[in-house]
Amino acid sequence: MNHDSTMQAAVWYQARDLRVESIDVPTLQDPHQVKVKVAACGICGSDLHEYSAGPIFIPVDEPHPLSGQRAPIVMGHEFAGEVVEVGEAVTRIKPGDRVAIEPILSPNRDGKYLMERYNLTPLLGFHGLSGGGGGFSEYTVVGEHMVHRLPDALSYEQGALIEPAAVGLHAVRQSSLKAGDSAVVFGAGPIGLMVIEALKAAGAAAIYAVEPSEVRRQKATDLGARALDPQQGEVSAQIRDLTQGGTDFAFEVTGIPAVLSQAINSTHAGGETVVVSIWETEAAFQPNDLVIKERTMKGIIAYRHIYPAVMALMQQGYFRAEDLITGRIALGDIVEQGFETLLNDKSHVKIIVQPGT
Repeated sequence: MNHDSTMQAAVWYQARDLRVESIDVPTLQDPHQVKVKVAACGICGSDLHEYSAGPIFIPVDEPHPLSGQRAPIVMGHEFAGEVVEVGEAVTRIKPGDRVAIEPILSPNRDGKYLMERYNLTPLLGFHGLSGGGGGFSEYTVVGEHMVHRLPDALSYEQGALIEPAAVGLHAVRQSSLKAGDSAVVFGAGPIGLMVIEALKAAGAAAIYAVEPSEVRRQKATDLGARALDPQQGEVSAQIRDLTQGGTDFAFEVTGIPAVLSQAINSTHAGGETVVVSIWETEAAFQPNDLVIKERTMKGIIAYRHIYPAVMALMQQGYFRAEDLITGRIALGDIVEQGFETLLNDKSHVKIIVQPGT
């Protein structure tokens, strides 16, 4: 424990202005809150977008309606750690428990989310993006409803991967995919690789990945996908050739406008495209590509009710830390060795920040 009331945290002020500084250690304000000593926190693609081109989710002009805070805010939403204190109404968790955090801000009461589909609230926010603290700090306080006990078999690093893995698993579960189906994943960054792992767990018989970065193509190959370089000819036609007419499913995980129609056109008649990316711009596609072939396109945001399933699959060997973590850094090095490195070096998949070091 810190001997005083301050701690180190990475605080977002504006794009390209992330500062590691001393702030007050947060305290419990509500009987259903839990205080966590952060052990490991991953840097996410959405964190990178906030750093390079934000604000996107970060509230700047008005405080977020659920956190009551606006920038500057502590970042970090993919994390796990040890419970050090609980409010008097908390029953599921006790100090000393190892936990992973589900960082969704959605209306809640008495230690539970109020909405069944709580990720679809108009007030959606994320702990570590929308105020209220974050995982890029030594301690943070979250609601009891956001805390999941980690099985003994899973490390803190594995716990920090549950959040991005949840995105991949939710994407596959929200699709109509059945065991034995084929799928193509556009984009083999961290979330794309999580989608590949989720497809494996779901029993996909053939998985293709489309990715311009050679290092990321290799990662996708290592995980069992057949990787294609979109710079080598028209990729939708290649996929239709390889699959005798197209895959059953396409997952769009790039947020690049031109890729949307490539994904749609990689599927056969009646195929389904799932859009996983968060977009910074509009994207055009030809509606007839859906209409004439009776294809489907749907979007997903984040995840819900899925952390237990992710943890169960991790215990079976899916979403392995050793396959996905490519760097471990101290909190003080987060800007240069974390954010700047990820922006400039696509050989990294997931960099884990260890706030206590």
